[in-house]
Amino acid sequence: MALILDCDGVIVESEDLHREAYNAAFAHFKACIGGKQDVIAWSEEFYDDLQNKVGGGKAKMRWYFGEHGWPCSIMFSEAPKSQEQQTALIDALQEWKSKKFQEIVGSDAEARPGIMRLMDEARQASIKVAVCSAATKSSVIHVVKSLLGEERFEALDVFLAGDDVPAKKPDPSIYTLAAERLGVQPSECLVVEDSAIGLQAAVDAGMRCIITYTYSSHSQRFLGAELIVSDLDAASHPVSIQSLLQSRELFDDRKDSSKPMA
Repeated sequence: MALILDCDGVIVESEDLHREAYNAAFAHFKACIGGKQDVIAWSEEFYDDLQNKVGGGKAKMRWYFGEHGWPCSIMFSEAPKSQEQQTALIDALQEWKSKKFQEIVGSDAEARPGIMRLMDEARQASIKVAVCSAATKSSVIHVVKSLLGEERFEALDVFLAGDDVPAKKPDPSIYTLAAERLGVQPSECLVVEDSAIGLQAAVDAGMRCIITYTYSSHSQRFLGAELIVSDLDAASHPVSIQSLLQSRELFDDRKDSSKPMA
């Protein structure tokens, strides 16, 4: 068996930290669309929807600019028209955003409940552990080392980021590659995800998946997940390696919630 963890939303509840970093990047580059003076700024409501629809930072910006128009900026006085210019802008924004995100994580973030305990339990049970994230590799490394410690990062059997695969989640390629590098069958892998996009990637790769949802993903329909909880230490259903090995009973702690599922 292998335990595979997503990063954003699983190791750290990072949605708003990413949004803050994106908006800081747009402000730094003075990115404005359609000749408007107002710099692009993603609202909390908009970003919640975007991140649960498009995986990967560069893909998010490319989708947004494709829908709303490419911006002028300190790099290009007019909206970039060629593929080369558009790629250059996306790359520059993402690089600056990633550095800003790392600064924010270093000062404001902490690991989600139960995540370090579950990793340590897996190690004690001789279960392989991997981290697979659609985010930029440098950002994921910084998050894991900062929040989980250098020792846990170095002990990972496999570490993959968005840079390592040609397609982002919900494409299953990152999980398929992880199983290959771990030397296990997909059916022997248990994935911890926080979103429907990540769940689809895991299920399409032929893996088991449990969900630790966040505020923004709470209302999603997690079809195919065998366990859905607010976090790994949830009082309603605490999650341990032993419980995951012993049972595959379906459980969703939102059934007692008054908030409707979309």
